[in-house]
Amino acid sequence: MKYLILISSFCFSYNCIAQSAKDFIIGTQLDLIKSDYDVYFSKAQAGLEVNYFITEQYTATAGLEIWTDDETSAVVGMRWYPIVDGFIRLRGLIGANDVSIGGGWAKPFSETWRVEAITDFYFEGNFSIRVGLAYLFRKKKY
Repeated sequence: MKYLILISSFCFSYNCIAQSAKDFIIGTQLDLIKSDYDVYFSKAQAGLEVNYFITEQYTATAGLEIWTDDETSAVVGMRWYPIVDGFIRLRGLIGANDVSIGGGWAKPFSETWRVEAITDFYFEGNFSIRVGLAYLFRKKKY
């Protein structure tokens, strides 16, 4: 009986925090480590993204990447969620003229807020480890 209750509560909570088609996620990330950093805290890179769920597993992404050396890039891309908490992403950085591919983990701590941990490989030869905070805007259900 206790296993049935445990499995049922897992299933119900899984559905409560999962995203649906037409939901939005707005998030911001900050690089913790990037391979081209020579000295800690000498420069920083932050991102702001909006993800629109086309289906429950695929998003269209748009956003900005901002560097402390006054460089800014527009971002377009997509995310694929093979599992609810994990995703793979591909992004083009317009302005930096680069492409990044990466993966991440988005762990909900409430029905709408998530912590994200992301790693990206940039085709110019760098990689980064990022951390972020995201908010899920759910579509209204009638």
